[in-house]
Amino acid sequence: KDFHLPVAVPEVPSSTIHEFPADWSIKTRLLFMSSQPFTWAEHLKAQEEAQGFAQHCRAIETNLPQSVQEPKLSTELRCAFQQSLVYWLHPSLPWLQLFPRIGADKKLAGKASPWSQDEALQQVLMSDWSVSFTSLYNLLKAKLCPYFYVCTYQFTVLFRAAGLAGSDVVTAVISPTTRGLREAMRNEGIEFSLPLVEESRTRKQKNSEVNLETEAANGLEVDNTKEDGQEPAPSDDDDDESFSWLEEMGVQDKVKKPDAISIKLRKEKHEVQMDHKPESLALVKGTNTFTLLNFLINCKSLVAVAGAQAGLPPTLLSPVAFRGGTMQTLKARSINAKARVHLAYEDIFSLEIVGPVMPHSLHSLTMLLRSAQRGAFSAVLYTHEPTSVFNTNLHCASPALNQETICKDLPACGLHPKTLDQLSQCPTLEKSSIRFLEMKDYAYTWKS
Repeated sequence: KDFHLPVAVPEVPSSTIHEFPADWSIKTRLLFMSSQPFTWAEHLKAQEEAQGFAQHCRAIETNLPQSVQEPKLSTELRCAFQQSLVYWLHPSLPWLQLFPRIGADKKLAGKASPWSQDEALQQVLMSDWSVSFTSLYNLLKAKLCPYFYVCTYQFTVLFRAAGLAGSDVVTAVISPTTRGLREAMRNEGIEFSLPLVEESRTRKQKNSEVNLETEAANGLEVDNTKEDGQEPAPSDDDDDESFSWLEEMGVQDKVKKPDAISIKLRKEKHEVQMDHKPESLALVKGTNTFTLLNFLINCKSLVAVAGAQAGLPPTLLSPVAFRGGTMQTLKARSINAKARVHLAYEDIFSLEIVGPVMPHSLHSLTMLLRSAQRGAFSAVLYTHEPTSVFNTNLHCASPALNQETICKDLPACGLHPKTLDQLSQCPTLEKSSIRFLEMKDYAYTWKS
């Protein structure tokens, strides 16, 4: 078959280095391509599969040589491949695809959901879910779980242990949020920030200062708007005073003044406008993450009351085992095809990985392919878009934080030391995520 690459190789690589940056978005699909076959990833023996599961549960570190001479005959490689495909999920309902949850109503429509009309069953599901959620948070605080995701039908929460993404405290990032959710969090006493809004505000302020300095340098008056016959922008603080002239004319009772709600809505217009957008990302730090845990457990709007997801608890995704979690594996299959290169056809081999691919899985797989494909492969990455914003640098790094501290504090979180090192770095991709990744001669290039 004529095999067309989904994404062209970027002509100008954005970076060339021996490691790619951490990508905190969840991938729905990976397509690896290579001139070397992926036969080593096919038809794992029962013993190899069992060994891979055991290595995952015991967090056994696999270090392969730079190049595996006979990948298909390497039991160590095949066991490590099975190990890298494992993830943990709650709830587990085999007839339902529980990720992604945002925008999944059409996919879930028509599926059996006996709990949708049964309140008692809904309570049992939520009670069980609360136990699993609390278990994950406790593992995270003890640094036995590096991170996990809470995927609701409206938003996603990423909890990260202290030491990851450049932070020395536990953090939780929520996206997208709405004014209603933020108001409810404030009412519960949860302290949070909106990093992207604050960054935008700071940028505008700096630009404004630069403009003022430029005008002053050109000998212009700062308040020249009045000279041009324009009125200055009205202040939100003098809404009441602006109607004093009506009293002087004696018609104040006949003219309808804007009520307090209208004034409040006008003031919060910018806040409402960012609802459901990446800019609405909320950051919760330290002990406030525990308050957030309790808030989410008791939040009625966490679960849909109508539609295909009615009564269904949020999906919990984790790299490690937790109470009530079910072991799952990403689906993998290899494909052999021919690609048109100039005027001829060449063999091209591909390996497709499908499922919720978390950051640690992406890194583990690339480490294996580095050895198995002799330092040469490319990959197209399909991102669950609402999670791309998790790559924002939250500027919460502590000066005292260093690699030694991280390696000391997170020795038993279940990740390979190289993966842990990657995920401990401050995010650099901003609101984007890696779409294309290529390795040549053991060096990476990528495009976001």
